[in-house]
Amino acid sequence: MKKSIIYTGTGDKGTTSLVGGQRVSKAHQRIESYGTVDELNSFIGLLITSLEEQADQDFLLFVQHKLFTIGSYLATDQENTELKVESWVTPETITRIEKEIDRLDNELPKMRNFVLPGGSRSASLAHVCRTVCRRAERQIYRLAETIPVEEPVLVFMNRLSDYLFVLARKECLRNNGKEIIWDYTCI
Repeated sequence: MKKSIIYTGTGDKGTTSLVGGQRVSKAHQRIESYGTVDELNSFIGLLITSLEEQADQDFLLFVQHKLFTIGSYLATDQENTELKVESWVTPETITRIEKEIDRLDNELPKMRNFVLPGGSRSASLAHVCRTVCRRAERQIYRLAETIPVEEPVLVFMNRLSDYLFVLARKECLRNNGKEIIWDYTCI
């Protein structure tokens, strides 16, 4: 069995291929978008290693698969290449993430203050994921200014950052017993 070729040299001049073969600059907004989604997916992989509850690990594995789907969607120039069915984000996907947000939020006390990122390793990692998710969302909105981006992709990214916020709160309370409240008087 022949090994796969990891390096091809085709990107040495600052271009890369989209799904379908079209070459674009590595600084293209499409690459920024799916590259940031890939970065988020990597951080979520790290977050999973710090979680104790199997249900949270399983849900985040589902999220990782969906982020890969979104990366595929963003890497496909639909003007030149037909989008594969595996690259769509469905309404059921969004419903699933909303149900998970509701499940976690029902376990948490009502939020009365702004909270700072931190409190435990897993909570901190969830906050890092949340902020990278927000950046990915902004990148995708920038892309949407120049090409059509399906609404479910944008909605999923927005809901995912909400999920990561409630997961961070849950992990902070589980590990530390209290959240770090923003104190506006600290200078």
